[in-house]
Amino acid sequence: MVRTLSRRDARRIAVRAQQLDARRPGDVVEVVEQLTLLNIDPTAAVMPCEHHLLWSRIGEPYDTGMLTAAAERDRAVFEFEGAYRAMSDLPLFAAEMRAWPRYEKPRDWLAANPQFRQDILDRLAAEGELPTSHIADTAQVPWPSSGWTNNRNVTQMLEILLARGEVAIAGRDGRERRWDLAERVYPPDIPEIPLDEARTLRDERRLSSLGIARAKAVAVPIERTDVGRAGVTVSVESVSGRWQVDAAALALLDEPFEPRTVLLSPFDRLVFDRARARELFEFDYLLEMYKPKSARKWGYFALPILHGDELIGKLDAAADRKAGVFRVAAIHEDRVFDDEVRAAVNSEIRDLATWLGLEPQGIEE
Repeated sequence: MVRTLSRRDARRIAVRAQQLDARRPGDVVEVVEQLTLLNIDPTAAVMPCEHHLLWSRIGEPYDTGMLTAAAERDRAVFEFEGAYRAMSDLPLFAAEMRAWPRYEKPRDWLAANPQFRQDILDRLAAEGELPTSHIADTAQVPWPSSGWTNNRNVTQMLEILLARGEVAIAGRDGRERRWDLAERVYPPDIPEIPLDEARTLRDERRLSSLGIARAKAVAVPIERTDVGRAGVTVSVESVSGRWQVDAAALALLDEPFEPRTVLLSPFDRLVFDRARARELFEFDYLLEMYKPKSARKWGYFALPILHGDELIGKLDAAADRKAGVFRVAAIHEDRVFDDEVRAAVNSEIRDLATWLGLEPQGIEE
């Protein structure tokens, strides 16, 4: 028999798995190991995505230097495929690295530029960490593209060597990446896990981070949100189809749920899969920064608002660092807030503004 979960229990599984209940994690590594990834995005309408994801979990104790230390000093996390990931998960990517490039275009371009590849590896070996802008373009054949990557030879070669596990991102100077040989960034003697086994383990890790997910789902950027056969199959009342649930998360339903209110990043995995957000949370959301202003419903970079196990609205706000204020343009209520909910949301806005070092402006009591 397939167990049927209430929508509320399904939501609580998702919220707990994403560390968004009241039991906050203690540090950066704990967050990354549970979430499996922190999306990297430089948009700073509020703050860069990776820092927002950490602040929304850890809270006031979080400092941006904690992520830098975890990545560059402790080597407890590494940057790969547009996200920070736990170094303990590196063996799950190693088999993919050994098999790369999988696609004809980068494979042929790499084969056409053997000296360019070797020039980069030799220079890193001799000089150590180098930012992208300090690496010479010695490509024999330029990278062809009809888009923005056309002739961006250094960046493309570094991305290929990163995907192959030959170089690694050693750190950042602002938003610019620094590169080094992978052997000087990654730990030695990485266990070799066969590709199929590694993919199965990654499905299990992904389900643990999401709590509940579809076996198959529409592709999203950075990382899939489907999990294959991992976990336990369940149904959710009033929602069609089957879901996969992490067994450990399912067991936690017997424990009291401890809620809190959170202002989420638009890139947060709780809302990133729009179909899942609609089905489990009955929440309609789309990041509108790419829309013309006249076509936006909620704002340029509206933050989804989580209250307990419900997504209840969107905060249209931005950090105006020149003026020293966190400017609230609107709070869009998906349902009418009562006084308790409004107070909780306003308190979270003040906490965010304080953490940013800004004065909140535009809050209606």
